[in-house]
Amino acid sequence: MELVNGFTLMNYAKEKGLVLPAFNTTNYELTVGIVKGFQATGLGGYIAISSSNLKLSNPKIISDMVHSAMADISTPISLHLDHGKSFEDVKACIEAGFTSIMVDASHLTFEENIREVQRTVEYCHFYGIPVEAELGAIQGKEDDHVSEEDTKTNPDDVQEFVERTGCDLLAVSIGNVHGMDLTPDLDFPLLETIASISKVPLVLHGGSGIPFEQVRKAKENNLIKVNYGSDLRQAFIGTFGQAYEKNHNEFDIMSLSKEAIQSVQNRVEVIIKEVNIS
Repeated sequence: MELVNGFTLMNYAKEKGLVLPAFNTTNYELTVGIVKGFQATGLGGYIAISSSNLKLSNPKIISDMVHSAMADISTPISLHLDHGKSFEDVKACIEAGFTSIMVDASHLTFEENIREVQRTVEYCHFYGIPVEAELGAIQGKEDDHVSEEDTKTNPDDVQEFVERTGCDLLAVSIGNVHGMDLTPDLDFPLLETIASISKVPLVLHGGSGIPFEQVRKAKENNLIKVNYGSDLRQAFIGTFGQAYEKNHNEFDIMSLSKEAIQSVQNRVEVIIKEVNIS
């Protein structure tokens, strides 16, 4: 199956009343595990890769890798740039066939954030690709970037930000965190306020640490997408770590890679089902 345009995937989620999980990948084995998980559940979502992970590869290789993994599946999947840190990365990903883009200029001032998102939206909308933007700062470790900031999204800024940028999804900071070293503490009254103001669907980053029942509760407040990365990587790495602990001379990378794919698939299936329990 071909990659699905991000706008099409958003409409699919709205029609079916789903929260779309976005699973971050790094390599081919993780990607295969994610795709198999989507196919096993029959529900769609995103495969995502962040700008920092592009240092290990490039957008064209990522796109080819995902297309290869999706050759025999029938569930709708979009390929998403997560935490796009430069306009050059955005352009390279569009040219490579990505179907959804996030620009992360949340570390900049409010006006600078708006300008950077406006530029990205103008470019991506020309190609019919939706843009996710972030308002507020999320604490924790995202790939090789560590943020000590924890600035919740100011609801007073939401309407102006969405209207001026023209973004299609809004990632919010409401006590969610990146990584597994910090404990999330979601501010649901704040989320409800933001949801009542925002004209676009909302996104939560740092899904790995958020209890599923809280994700389902957030779904009631215009949440359409939630990001997962850390727990998939733990499932993948854990397979090799456990094998090494059992046998320091272990070298069968082929068999262990197959086991790791299965571990990732199992985790993906659990997440997709849990966040979409009616």
